[in-house]
Amino acid sequence: MHAVPNAFNVLSHPSLDHAGGGRASSEPPRPAPLFESADLLKGGKTVGIMHNGSLYRLQATKLGKLILTK
Repeated sequence: MHAVPNAFNVLSHPSLDHAGGGRASSEPPRPAPLFESADLLKGGKTVGIMHNGSLYRLQATKLGKLILTK
């Protein structure tokens, strides 16, 4: 049986740390902030997210999946 990584382990993986250049630090990883999609979407199906000067769109599908597009 394979272990399934939880969101906090995946989101705190050293390869996602742009400041550290992908190297593990001696400091223990801090858990990533967790947001409910309903809080982000606020009852709608789409929300805009500005990131590094670019607009992204987070969209909920009819099947309950999330799609992030630039």
